[in-house]
Amino acid sequence: MQTKFSEDVISLSDLKINPAKVINQVKDTHRPILLTSRGRGVAVVQNLDDYEKDQEERAFMKAVAQGLMDVKNGRVMELAEVKTKLAID
Repeated sequence: MQTKFSEDVISLSDLKINPAKVINQVKDTHRPILLTSRGRGVAVVQNLDDYEKDQEERAFMKAVAQGLMDVKNGRVMELAEVKTKLAID
């Protein structure tokens, strides 16, 4: 999801004029839009489904990184112990 600065940067004044256009654009392109005020970025508008997906992916990657650090630091459990703790047969 790469931002196209020629298409994905909109001023707050343009957002006020036609907010539906901005919403439709993020839905159609699946790219976030950078909102600017006086030439500076102030906020990002993103489709809710895309935002939730990004958050899930970020949480997953964080969990994987934490797991790798645990293994590196010797914090491991045998499979049988994990199954017992999770009450899995």
